[in-house]
Amino acid sequence: MNKNALEKLFWSIAFPGFGQYLNGKVFKGTVFLGLEILFNVQANFNEIIMLSFQGKIQQAAELANYGWLMFYPCLYFFAIWDAYKDAGGGKDRYAFLPFVFSAYFVTVGLMYSTEVTLFGVLFGPVWLPILSVIPGVLIGWIIRKILLKLTSES
Repeated sequence: MNKNALEKLFWSIAFPGFGQYLNGKVFKGTVFLGLEILFNVQANFNEIIMLSFQGKIQQAAELANYGWLMFYPCLYFFAIWDAYKDAGGGKDRYAFLPFVFSAYFVTVGLMYSTEVTLFGVLFGPVWLPILSVIPGVLIGWIIRKILLKLTSES
């Protein structure tokens, strides 16, 4: 893996837009940063993160503005993919699929975060979406492998 691309990927994970700034894409980075702040503030995201880390899951779920929070996973994973791609990563065919499926699964995890319990525990609007990254990456990777196999045989 391209170390430069990996650095940009990790900065973009830390904060959408940072990877774009490091890639010299100031306008794009500013758009991602502005959208991240807008979605974050409108969704009460920092407050629900704090409450979730304190174990106040029900309070976090009640404070979340799901109408705004639903936008966040797609913005977040697209910004990560974009920074990684612009830095020279992800050149293999279908390399975007784990990022896309992570965004899908995190969004679904968010939609069900007030209803789904695992082992009797309500994970809420932060922890269930985070856990949803794992199947998203795995399914994206599996579908990528299948598509690579199918397209290489044609």
